[in-house]
Amino acid sequence: MREVFSGFSFFIIFVAMFNYLSILAGIMYIAFGAEVLIYKFFAIKLDDMEAYPLGGLMVLYGFFRIARAIYRIKKSREDGF
Repeated sequence: MREVFSGFSFFIIFVAMFNYLSILAGIMYIAFGAEVLIYKFFAIKLDDMEAYPLGGLMVLYGFFRIARAIYRIKKSREDGF
Protein backbone atom coordinates (compact mmCIF):
# COMPACT_ATOMS: atom_id res chain seq x y z
CA MET A 1 0.00 0.00 0.00
CA ARG A 2 2.83 2.37 0.77
CA GLU A 3 4.33 1.87 -2.71
CA VAL A 4 1.17 3.11 -4.39
CA PHE A 5 1.35 6.42 -2.55
CA SER A 6 5.07 6.98 -2.97
CA GLY A 7 6.00 10.21 -4.70
CA PHE A 8 6.71 9.00 -8.23
CA SER A 9 3.87 6.47 -8.40
CA PHE A 10 1.41 9.03 -7.11
CA PHE A 11 2.57 11.48 -9.79
CA ILE A 12 2.01 8.89 -12.54
CA ILE A 13 -1.48 8.10 -11.25
CA PHE A 14 -2.31 11.80 -11.00
CA VAL A 15 -1.14 12.53 -14.56
CA ALA A 16 -3.12 9.60 -15.97
CA MET A 17 -6.23 10.66 -14.06
CA PHE A 18 -5.83 14.25 -15.25
CA ASN A 19 -5.60 13.14 -18.89
CA TYR A 20 -8.74 11.03 -18.69
CA LEU A 21 -10.59 13.83 -16.90
CA SER A 22 -9.51 16.16 -19.71
CA ILE A 23 -11.27 13.85 -22.16
CA LEU A 24 -14.40 14.00 -20.02
CA ALA A 25 -14.17 17.80 -19.82
CA GLY A 26 -13.80 17.96 -23.60
CA ILE A 27 -16.94 15.90 -24.05
CA MET A 28 -18.77 18.20 -21.67
CA TYR A 29 -17.60 21.31 -23.57
CA ILE A 30 -18.84 19.77 -26.84
CA ALA A 31 -22.20 18.90 -25.31
CA PHE A 32 -22.62 22.30 -23.68
CA GLY A 33 -21.56 24.08 -26.88
CA ALA A 34 -24.12 22.07 -28.84
CA GLU A 35 -26.76 23.02 -26.29
CA VAL A 36 -25.88 26.70 -26.71
CA LEU A 37 -26.11 26.32 -30.50
CA ILE A 38 -29.47 24.54 -30.38
CA TYR A 39 -31.30 26.39 -27.59
CA LYS A 40 -29.46 29.75 -27.86
CA PHE A 41 -29.30 30.01 -24.08
CA PHE A 42 -26.30 30.64 -21.80
CA ALA A 43 -27.58 31.90 -18.43
CA ILE A 44 -29.61 34.40 -20.51
CA LYS A 45 -31.39 34.16 -23.84
CA LEU A 46 -28.88 34.75 -26.67
CA ASP A 47 -29.36 36.16 -30.14
CA ASP A 48 -28.06 34.27 -33.17
CA MET A 49 -25.04 36.59 -33.41
CA GLU A 50 -24.06 35.69 -29.85
CA ALA A 51 -25.06 32.03 -29.71
CA TYR A 52 -23.29 30.77 -32.83
CA PRO A 53 -19.79 32.09 -32.05
CA LEU A 54 -20.02 31.11 -28.38
CA GLY A 55 -21.35 27.63 -29.12
CA GLY A 56 -18.86 27.11 -31.94
CA LEU A 57 -15.92 28.14 -29.78
CA MET A 58 -17.04 25.83 -27.00
CA VAL A 59 -17.30 22.89 -29.42
CA LEU A 60 -13.87 23.66 -30.90
CA TYR A 61 -12.34 23.94 -27.44
CA GLY A 62 -13.87 20.59 -26.51
CA PHE A 63 -12.25 18.93 -29.53
CA PHE A 64 -8.95 20.64 -28.66
CA ARG A 65 -9.04 19.30 -25.09
CA ILE A 66 -9.79 15.77 -26.28
CA ALA A 67 -7.01 15.87 -28.89
CA ARG A 68 -4.51 17.23 -26.36
CA ALA A 69 -5.42 14.57 -23.81
CA ILE A 70 -5.10 11.76 -26.37
CA TYR A 71 -1.71 13.13 -27.43
CA ARG A 72 -0.53 13.21 -23.81
CA ILE A 73 -1.79 9.68 -23.15
CA LYS A 74 0.04 8.35 -26.21
CA LYS A 75 3.19 10.25 -25.26
CA SER A 76 3.14 8.92 -21.70
CA ARG A 77 2.76 5.35 -22.99
CA GLU A 78 5.70 5.83 -25.35
CA ASP A 79 7.80 7.19 -22.49
CA GLY A 80 7.05 4.08 -20.46
CA PHE A 81 4.84 5.56 -17.77
